[in-house]
Amino acid sequence: MSFLYLTEADVKQLLTMERVLPLVERAFLELAHQRAENVPRRRARAGSTVLHNMSAAAEYLGVVGLKAYTTTKTGARFMVSLFDAASGELIALLEADRLGQLRTGAATGVALKYLAAPDTATLGLIGTGYQAETQLAAAAAVLPLKAVRVFGREEERRQNFAAKMSAQLGIDVLPAESAVAAISGMPVVITATSSSRPVLDGNDLARGAIVVASGSNWQQKAELDLTTIRRAELVVCDSVAACELEAGDFREALETAVFAWDRAIELADVVAGKVANLDQPRELTVFKSVGLALEDVAVAAETVRLAKEQGLGRMMITS
Repeated sequence: MSFLYLTEADVKQLLTMERVLPLVERAFLELAHQRAENVPRRRARAGSTVLHNMSAAAEYLGVVGLKAYTTTKTGARFMVSLFDAASGELIALLEADRLGQLRTGAATGVALKYLAAPDTATLGLIGTGYQAETQLAAAAAVLPLKAVRVFGREEERRQNFAAKMSAQLGIDVLPAESAVAAISGMPVVITATSSSRPVLDGNDLARGAIVVASGSNWQQKAELDLTTIRRAELVVCDSVAACELEAGDFREALETAVFAWDRAIELADVVAGKVANLDQPRELTVFKSVGLALEDVAVAAETVRLAKEQGLGRMMITS
């Protein structure tokens, strides 16, 4: 048996946000039409090491796959395994850190394409890490952004982030002195942090704003406060089933009966046009993303196709 092995360097060479966005959008469309299946993440612990497993079947692509990664005190290591759906044979193994950053950003891009006003020119961002970069890149790919205000706890990091993303995207990315300054009056607000506590006050959000919470996928963590969830008249999830397991942003709202899961809408249904009156005015809209294996599998399949086309990666032969 042989399979293709792709390193982080290979993946970085092959993938761009512009290439990943339509792959993720189609994955949600196929999910809505039941030509794909996503299995939420499960975790196993050994001391301070956590093994995370998530899988998906993409019938429309003829592949099934899983993402497995470890998180330790020294960092995280990501791998995606891709199998032929007909034969069950292993097709490829991919190092998947960059792939994951791009697909997570792309999910936000897809959500904003359908939920945000098409002329949205400004955005507030909380977070200055690698994931914040791809969140902003995806937003800029689907919206005509002209100005962004970004806040992070460390002044030097937010200054550097603003300079880097201004140059990369060709828009004005300005550092803000506080979360309030970053989000005040903004029609779109994105949070992309590792915080275990809310990073904004829902009272500071403009009426009609779309709030994207992309940083937390643990019940013990929440980027959004109770006020934000209380104000949200529309809640969209990348997967309601996955969010029920992982979205700590809703925990307090659930405990106090401010929110119930039967109010949540699947992003897949939004993409498939199954949700009416999306453009009507609302107090707030929340999009919650915890990350889906189907996104990884869909992007991995295209990465493997491109790698074979361009002669990248190493063929591994097993006995």
